[in-house]
Amino acid sequence: MKTNRRELKADFGPETRFDLTPTPPAPFRGVGETELERLKDRLLHDLLERTENGALYAGLRRAANEAAALAWATSFPLLFFPALLEEKANEAAGHAARQSAIHRRGRRLHSIAA
Repeated sequence: MKTNRRELKADFGPETRFDLTPTPPAPFRGVGETELERLKDRLLHDLLERTENGALYAGLRRAANEAAALAWATSFPLLFFPALLEEKANEAAGHAARQSAIHRRGRRLHSIAA
């Protein structure tokens, strides 16, 4: 057990000052959120009405939420949202088609093996 002790001298640098003047609050985005939510609801409703595949509904709802989140991160969310929704909806449709093909293939293989 080491018992040697050495006194350390504190060495402080120059004093630092921070500007504590209040910054203006962030702009209120409530109106934009409401408008984006209304646009999302309207476009999603149109998508769901045109869709015959009920299995795709959850994917389209998820696509609308993802598109809204991405659009909100832009300077003009209402402008970007429709294009983002279209892109996300196409991805969801492709994913649902792939899942359906895998499911059919699995059933076919199961019926052959049985």
